[in-house]
Amino acid sequence: MIRLTYSSNNDEAHRRLAAKLKGLLKHIECEEHHLIPLQAYVPGRIPLAGVAHQNGTVRFGTDPKTSALDVHCKAHDVDNLYVVDASFFPSSSAVNPALTIMANALRVGDHLLERLG
Repeated sequence: MIRLTYSSNNDEAHRRLAAKLKGLLKHIECEEHHLIPLQAYVPGRIPLAGVAHQNGTVRFGTDPKTSALDVHCKAHDVDNLYVVDASFFPSSSAVNPALTIMANALRVGDHLLERLG
């Protein structure tokens, strides 16, 4: 059985960021009530079950000490292992990553065609 648990771990940083935004709004003569509340989009924060774009688990880069994959998404230590899902991203963005994942898979495919002749 797989069990998934989650605990919020950045609430204080989130509160500080929101407070900073509110402070910046005063400088541009914008009141807080002009903002669209988060609840207008979703009922509060998205729960763990609603998060479908996990990434950053098998990072790529040039240094094997800080990344598992090279710039072609090939494992540093395994010559015939390529990873082309969202795990190669160093972090998550605020948009759906599907098109970037597809573009990268095509890029890696082109590399493989070139490598294999």
